[in-house]
Amino acid sequence: MAQTVIIHIQGEDAVMGEVEQLPAPTDVLVTLTNPRRIDGKDLYYLAEGVVTVAWPLHRLNFIEITSARDEDEIMGFVRE
Repeated sequence: MAQTVIIHIQGEDAVMGEVEQLPAPTDVLVTLTNPRRIDGKDLYYLAEGVVTVAWPLHRLNFIEITSARDEDEIMGFVRE
């Protein structure tokens, strides 16, 4: 089951996405599916249609693990 996480990349805005499993202490990459900004918008530096990205762990400050309940709170109010 995929978990929703927020990764904080050095020098960049936080990125939200899903991981199949959290990285182990021996891993060097974290693979994120459906990467997006916290507000749900596309990441400007990814090509259109990209669904999976791998970031080296040495570029990350930390990883937040969210629950389904928390994701609704993070997305916040959307004006239509």
